[in-house]
Amino acid sequence: MRKLRKGLGLEQMALPDTDEDAASFAANALWKLINDNGLDPREIGRIYVGTESAVDGSKPTATYATEYVEQRLAPQYGNRCFKNCDVVDLTFACVGAVDALQNCLDWVKGGQDRKAIVIASDLSKYELHSTGEYTQGAGAVATLITANPRIVSIDDTWGIGMQSVGDFFKPRRSFVKEDLLKELTDSADISLPKTEQTGSLWSDPHRIVNVYREEPVFDGQYSNACYSNRITEALAHYKEQKSSADFTNWDYLVFHLPYAYHGRRIILRNWLEWISGTPTYDALIAEVGSPDQDPKGWKRAVAKSSLYTKFVADHIEITERASSVIGNMYTASIFMALVSLLMHAKNDQTDLSGKALGFIAYGSGSKSKVFTGTIQENWKDGMATLDLSGQLAQRQQVDIETYQQLHTGARQKPVVVSDDIVLTHIESEKETAIGLRTYAQNKA
Repeated sequence: MRKLRKGLGLEQMALPDTDEDAASFAANALWKLINDNGLDPREIGRIYVGTESAVDGSKPTATYATEYVEQRLAPQYGNRCFKNCDVVDLTFACVGAVDALQNCLDWVKGGQDRKAIVIASDLSKYELHSTGEYTQGAGAVATLITANPRIVSIDDTWGIGMQSVGDFFKPRRSFVKEDLLKELTDSADISLPKTEQTGSLWSDPHRIVNVYREEPVFDGQYSNACYSNRITEALAHYKEQKSSADFTNWDYLVFHLPYAYHGRRIILRNWLEWISGTPTYDALIAEVGSPDQDPKGWKRAVAKSSLYTKFVADHIEITERASSVIGNMYTASIFMALVSLLMHAKNDQTDLSGKALGFIAYGSGSKSKVFTGTIQENWKDGMATLDLSGQLAQRQQVDIETYQQLHTGARQKPVVVSDDIVLTHIESEKETAIGLRTYAQNKA
């Protein structure tokens, strides 16, 4: 436990219930954003979803989210209030929702009254007893995008670093039907059973069974190296476009966080470049010595130095707090880091007006995007209805047995019954492939 808390910054993780997935997360986030802020859904021109946990290989998750929010909004706004709204999913591992953000930002600039919503919705799931298991998380963040933002204004300059690598992927596992039967029966002489039951495994004419699972194949150390390399390239690209940029002037750094302390670890070498040739670097050498004296242990000493510890405390730590109690939200992680900053600053009565934010996004595969934002003067008004603490307090703790049942699918009954939009059924032959309903509708 000490390693998880002190080394990774992990306290808790959020888990999806049996009736929750990326579509229901997105639907509830969309509903809450519209309902809490009194938005007219007919004025929303785009709803773009970033996710790597899509429930359909063809139909975007965004369509499921909008369909069932439309049903809730129908009494007030009539049927199909999103009929003129453009919806789509964007997928590039954990950076997909940032891609959606950049796309929607460009779009709203084309008209003064344009409004878009970006939803980051995901769940991270790793094999039981794997090195990634402790970093799991789940949830969604919905963000309203307009030409006149109330909370954060995003600058036009974007730095990008991209390379196709295999640090993390979710392959389809393939199984031969005869091999499955051999495992079950321990017999060498196997013939496939004949059945007239439509839709069954054995009536399907395909010999190969393809299985998709959320648990990825990944190389943690290689992925960390790719993360570091891509953000370094993206920072350099940003600097090429905006030569006046000074990264040391960022008041806060907002990262994609695979685990809470990842940002503070991954940015160390970049921070050393930023302070090179400055009095700060001279003070660092005076504290920890020259890198030539201890090449292997020098960076570890720098990470523990008073200067770097202060840098983390002043510019990063406040953005990590939500991740510590939620876990890795994949595409939603960087958005939750921003929410963490805003929420805790408001609670601590810290005025963020005019503060410069450096956003450092990353998605395995791999791509990084670096961009900047400025906190607006009336930022607190823009988040008046946001109550992350209250939402987190409503979660229900589960024991290890229940957790493992949820993880493996052994549990069928939901742990929590609420009036949220939830997954009720999956069908293969009807027009609607996946059903999302509220419990009130489903249980009536």
